[in-house]
Amino acid sequence: MSLNKFVNANLISSSSFIPAYQLLYEKYPNEFKRKLQWAQKILKDCTTCPQECNVNRFEDLGYCRIGEKVKVSSFFAHFGEEEILRGWNGSGTIFFNMCNLRCVFCQNFDISQNDDPDAVELDSEELAKVMIELQNRGVHNINLVSPDHVVPQILLAIDKAIPMGLKLPIVYNSNAFSSLETLKILDGIIDIYMPDFKFWSEEFSRRYLKNERYPEFAKNAIIEMYRQVGDIQLDEFGLAKRGLIVRHLIMPGFVEESKKILDFLANISKRIYLNLMSQYRPYAKVLLRPDIYKEIYRTITKEEYKEVVQYAYRLGFEIIDHDFI
Repeated sequence: MSLNKFVNANLISSSSFIPAYQLLYEKYPNEFKRKLQWAQKILKDCTTCPQECNVNRFEDLGYCRIGEKVKVSSFFAHFGEEEILRGWNGSGTIFFNMCNLRCVFCQNFDISQNDDPDAVELDSEELAKVMIELQNRGVHNINLVSPDHVVPQILLAIDKAIPMGLKLPIVYNSNAFSSLETLKILDGIIDIYMPDFKFWSEEFSRRYLKNERYPEFAKNAIIEMYRQVGDIQLDEFGLAKRGLIVRHLIMPGFVEESKKILDFLANISKRIYLNLMSQYRPYAKVLLRPDIYKEIYRTITKEEYKEVVQYAYRLGFEIIDHDFI
């Protein structure tokens, strides 16, 4: 893989890289144990994500409809992720069933907003074995998709996976609707955070994400994520080992929302790995009810996309992943 397009990224030797969770496990076992205790305790009165349902997940179900065990819809070597994640062997992606948001345009709504009949229910040891199986397939990282509602189970699985030989970077692939308390528990566990910052305003978050509190939590989450892992670090092969990747899906008619998000990110660091995505299509409720969501019942235009990308360059972002449609 060529490093030419990532000349501004920090470099780290692949031979010297040790995952954050392994360092914590070996050097600070009491801190690692404290995180596991949190995971076991919080499942009994769940405030894992901002929904704060306060349910006992050993006995009841909250907003996410997931109990003590995780439900995994699929896991595989994903070649559709960012180049620095997919490399040549793919990103070891684990898609968790359900989500803590109800985005009306979600491309994965069949598994994020519905109880997937094909999902497999796994305990912590079984989830650990999934991570090891992906590692044995030669993937470059373990990519946890929609993890915010199952952080306790993930922590317990990592504890099981380390003695099994897990040694890959862990990617936290999130919608950014994350609890600050939970993120602080993940400090020293996650190597790469990859939030998708969706909307800046409460009004649009209420309409399209079904939660007006989203912007507040997303901003605080991304600040905390950056505090933990900093700017992206690549190895000599161009693979991400540590750092923050921020995705932003540009929406039709919402160029100004995108600019406000970019302004915010630029104040954190202009060396954030920024992925400006152009693939919005009407899905889910937008597709089913175009009469209600007619303003986003279209793709974005080339002009809209270019305007956002050019604005990012004017702000001085150094690493921008994009393609003009």
